[in-house]
Amino acid sequence: MTASLTTAPASTGPVRRAERVLAPDLARGAMLLFIALANAANCAFAGQPGMDGTPHGAQRVVNFLMITFIDSHAYPVFAVMFGYGLVQIARRQGAAARRVLLRRNACLVGLGLVHGTLLYFGDFLGAYGIVGLVATLLLLPRGDRFHRLVLWVWGIQIVMVGYLAVTALTGAHRGHAVLTDTANPSLAASSYARSVLDRLTEWPEHTVYALGFIVIAWLGIWAARHQILENPAAHRVLLRRTAVGCLGLAFAGALPYALVAAGVLHVDADTVHALAYLNDVSGEYGGPGYVALFGLIALRLGAAGGGRTKELAPALKPVVALGQRSLSGYLLQSVAWLVLFSPWMLHLGGTYTAAVAAVSVWLLSLAAAQALSVRDQRGPAETLLRRITYRVTR
Repeated sequence: MTASLTTAPASTGPVRRAERVLAPDLARGAMLLFIALANAANCAFAGQPGMDGTPHGAQRVVNFLMITFIDSHAYPVFAVMFGYGLVQIARRQGAAARRVLLRRNACLVGLGLVHGTLLYFGDFLGAYGIVGLVATLLLLPRGDRFHRLVLWVWGIQIVMVGYLAVTALTGAHRGHAVLTDTANPSLAASSYARSVLDRLTEWPEHTVYALGFIVIAWLGIWAARHQILENPAAHRVLLRRTAVGCLGLAFAGALPYALVAAGVLHVDADTVHALAYLNDVSGEYGGPGYVALFGLIALRLGAAGGGRTKELAPALKPVVALGQRSLSGYLLQSVAWLVLFSPWMLHLGGTYTAAVAAVSVWLLSLAAAQALSVRDQRGPAETLLRRITYRVTR
């Protein structure tokens, strides 16, 4: 049964720890590793997708895994969860929801501008804020019949993925083209000042491009209206079908491009571009697929009913803690990439260095998040966002 968004909430203000749902926090904490792997590679190669086009040895395996499971698959998870979170906030705030959400999303636009200009052009916070403003004004007030349209949109896109797959594979030609990185000038800039100037143009372009994930966020809105992650036991079949179907589609769509990246499949340049586009479009299904998978994991951990669990295994506590502080963890990564990979700083690079750096920074963020959790403290970015959103001091 769909919970009404107009029902008066039991309480307002920021959500308390005891009220949090396990699956979203677990998903955010774990998927920050995928974000780290993708962005570290982007910075290490000063271009996207951040890979050696002529891999050797274990590099082939790394390239294959990066394309199959991470590239174009990780960011849709956060887009789904963003839309889900909008409904959770709206439901909790009741009559004040519109005002709170507009203030929160305007703050995200500001944070995105600062992050995208000073640290990393590939910022998503600004796009989140803009999508959140649009969703607050145009999507959240609508009823269930309207929101069912998003399921048709995703269904139609499956047909599009099939068409792209048939077109790319039947039109494929053998050749010697390799995967090439699209350069990002700010990542190769010789000074910090030069990188800031480059990001002043790169960030707006990336933000406009990222606005397309509003359809992914809309799916999260639909799911939240049905409280799928709050009550995974009641939606076990849906979660299982979504995880298998969406992840299967995402991985299958990525496979041909992954084989090119691994140096196994040899085709011409036009075919490489077609396979890359197929990977981008099919990769969106990684969002709902991974979210459903974490919903099933949460259910397995005992999070039935309200989606919460009393006690977690020690190894999972830092992951959940990081998920609760995902904004701070995300920004910490950008600082790390600036220091590690900028030509005017340490100027590290290479496939293995990027992978090791990504895992190391993620582990560091786990430790920091767990330390804050033990002290019952929020992350610094979460604290700032909540102060602006809810006008609270803690």
